[in-house]
Amino acid sequence: MARYCYVYVLRSLAERQFYVDLTRDLRARQRADNKGLIASTRRRIPFQLIYWEGYLNGSAAAQHKKYLKTAWGKRYIKTRLRRYLTG
Repeated sequence: MARYCYVYVLRSLAERQFYVDLTRDLRARQRADNKGLIASTRRRIPFQLIYWEGYLNGSAAAQHKKYLKTAWGKRYIKTRLRRYLTG
């Protein structure tokens, strides 16, 4: 049975900034991020999961994560979530 690889976007409720990463266990990673167990996100907690996509292929997920970290990718996220982020 194939396990999905998830690309996800968290929004820091403290700083209102986005954090993009990938994981195989979305719930566990979100809990770890919010508990301060992840060094790269520790200073920005708490987080809210605002977007995720599932992939069967880990390399496709990694490629999309890389895209979402570019200026075009950030624009893509903001466009898709405009109503949610402003409402």
